[in-house]
Amino acid sequence: MKKYLSSFYKIKEEVLEEYISHWSEYSVPKKTLITECGRTERYLYFVKEGIQKSYYLNEGKMHVMFFAYAPSFSGVVESFLTQTPSKYYLEAITNSTFLRIPYTKHSQLIKKHRELETLFRIITEQFLIGIIERHHQLMAFNTDTRFKKFIKRSPHLINMIPQKDIASYLRIDPTNFSKLINSVKF
Repeated sequence: MKKYLSSFYKIKEEVLEEYISHWSEYSVPKKTLITECGRTERYLYFVKEGIQKSYYLNEGKMHVMFFAYAPSFSGVVESFLTQTPSKYYLEAITNSTFLRIPYTKHSQLIKKHRELETLFRIITEQFLIGIIERHHQLMAFNTDTRFKKFIKRSPHLINMIPQKDIASYLRIDPTNFSKLINSVKF
């Protein structure tokens, strides 16, 4: 985690050590709902192992918004940051192990150390850039291009995540996704 955080912005070692000391390990088996729609996200998670998906339901149909896997943050970020009920679900696709920090402690340390506030502003900016890029891809690219970009960016996920979840994430009809996946050699 230290290496991951330092890749965004260098802060004093003692500040980083203090911050990391407040994270605790947490594990869940696959198919566990970590965060439910309507519940407030109380923790920020850092993925050590496993894969999770964030999704919402519309008329009973699942719409996958993102996948999280090591090393990265996970959780329903907007619920965590605003401490309001989540509009989304977070579910473990595989057995997952995290480090997690409660909102109250995270907030307290951010207020105490300006360096941590800067670090998380930079991380939030990168997250926003990723969301804008994803939005651009969904709006501007056809299904074939979206699929190819996903394969190039995250080829390891193809055999780890159910195809229906990847199809949902890419906004591709499952039948068309099946044709696309069968046309690619791994």
